[in-house]
Amino acid sequence: MTTVLYGQEHLASFDATHAVQLRLLDGPLYLAWKHSSMTSDFIAEMMALRFRPSKRRYNQVRQDIGYLTNELIENAIKFRAPGEIAIEAMAEDDNFKMRISNFVDRQTAARFQRLLSSITQGDPSDLLIRQIEASAKTAGSGSGLGLLTLMSDYKADLAWLFEEDRPRNRAKLETYAAMPISPS
Repeated sequence: MTTVLYGQEHLASFDATHAVQLRLLDGPLYLAWKHSSMTSDFIAEMMALRFRPSKRRYNQVRQDIGYLTNELIENAIKFRAPGEIAIEAMAEDDNFKMRISNFVDRQTAARFQRLLSSITQGDPSDLLIRQIEASAKTAGSGSGLGLLTLMSDYKADLAWLFEEDRPRNRAKLETYAAMPISPS
């Protein structure tokens, strides 16, 4: 089995002992983007509760975590092969961490790996500007704008671990994220 890692290597040692764990199951209620929004709102609320005494900080933490989780869960839903999506999230000190696990078909894995090769090389702010300009010229999807926004504007560290599952013509994809929780 071939394993390939993109992004921040240290994130792949995610310890989910104290994490909130959720599973989005594939089945009669087709997984859709609306599930991403509901799930990310739930996670953001859970993680922001301890900041409730400061309304400003609570709202900022909830918004930041909500944006990050929604972007990553949307990608997992949009590009997944049939099967469940596992989500693990936790807040430690002033950091939010999460891991999302799902399967993607081999072609999707190959396209995504090519994208990751380009968006993980260099300064995220510069890459974001270049990608916005490139996306304005072409009407294509899979631009990486959401991921670059997370890295540039939200200071999120990201990593992706692909484990090839040849017999089923797919790959297990684990997406890792760590983001500082705003101090004020």
